[in-house]
Amino acid sequence: MSSLLRLATAGSVDDGKSTLVGRLLYDTKSVLADQLDAVTRASVDKGLSTPDLSLLVDGLRSEREQGITIDVAYRYFATPKRSFVLADTPGHVQYTRNTVTGASTAQLAVLLVDARKGVIEQTRRHAAVLALLGVPNLVLAVNKIDLVGYDEATFTVIAEEFAEHAASLGYERGSVLAVPVSALVGDNVAEKSDKTPWYSGPTLLEHLETVPVAPDPHDSAFRFPVQYVIRPRTADHPDYRGYAGQIAAGTVRPGDEIVVLPQGIRSRVEGIDTADGPLSEAGAGTSVTLLLADDVDISRGDLIAAADRQPTVTDKITATLCWLSAKALKPGARVLVKHGTRTVQALVGELHARFDEQTLSSVDDPATLELNDIGRVTLRLAEEIGVDDYGVSPRTGAFLVIDPKDGDTLAAGLVGERFA
Repeated sequence: MSSLLRLATAGSVDDGKSTLVGRLLYDTKSVLADQLDAVTRASVDKGLSTPDLSLLVDGLRSEREQGITIDVAYRYFATPKRSFVLADTPGHVQYTRNTVTGASTAQLAVLLVDARKGVIEQTRRHAAVLALLGVPNLVLAVNKIDLVGYDEATFTVIAEEFAEHAASLGYERGSVLAVPVSALVGDNVAEKSDKTPWYSGPTLLEHLETVPVAPDPHDSAFRFPVQYVIRPRTADHPDYRGYAGQIAAGTVRPGDEIVVLPQGIRSRVEGIDTADGPLSEAGAGTSVTLLLADDVDISRGDLIAAADRQPTVTDKITATLCWLSAKALKPGARVLVKHGTRTVQALVGELHARFDEQTLSSVDDPATLELNDIGRVTLRLAEEIGVDDYGVSPRTGAFLVIDPKDGDTLAAGLVGERFA
């Protein structure tokens, strides 16, 4: 089992998401005493008799005044069994792009619904976005179960409706769990509730501690975007040539056969250097300097990959774009594509389809993509790059679309056809 779980939360406004996150932090003793004191004082000022745990995560004064959450905030907590990185995303429809940001690296998503309202449009929208991003596990937290009298029938109807919706998005039954919770009083969050004797499943925290996560990226094909070429040319190191960067996927060892892309030049790894000395093996997420057996012309932006499991080298990619800008995207637009450490000029080709989150269908040949739209697009690149399908290797299957005029990020891109 992985010792780290990356998860995201999503839900509609007023579903109690901030309270649930605050409850997780509180119940795992991840809150400093002065933080809790400040929340207690603020709660008293609001006329509450118990601490408002949502204040632990709604840090911006403007958010507190409005009672909403608008940014993506990362929270860190741990139990003896596992450590967690939680991306807390906003619930408003107009901040769907923030959900994309928060869920882009998640191995699990906790989707909240209000037990009084059930599955609503925003629930279906968030689930669709999570499916497009390839988040492998979903938890439906049916919150405020106390406000419906801990009614089993209400929970069952909501759980079955969501399970059917998740199945239509491609989720298998085993990857979706529904839990009746009350974030306010703590029912089935960290502790089993005696008020839901009809529920035999795990608490939310028990599930987070034990859910199997996606295969370790160390098992993926080796990918290494070159960040910097090191050539000291000193008396001690007159011929040293190393290629520095962070391993995006897979594992590398001295003796491994590699290929440098997009050139297609083959060589062999001769050594792995780090600030703490040489390594006999290095895996995904490790920052290293690779030494090769041959004197190869390599520069920043090149991709070093396993010779026997190469990515696709192409100057045309079909990808799913999550459009993040108020400027509409039209065919023929000139943009920059940042993939790994390489940035290339690109031309927007066809807009093949736009995903309709309400009907779970695609609209063919849209004229534009607007803010928060998700669409399938072809991009023609000025130079070839080595890419993987996002579903196979997320780090080398993802990219950014950038405005060449002002450097603003326009879209997050996922290589491959995520929807038909």
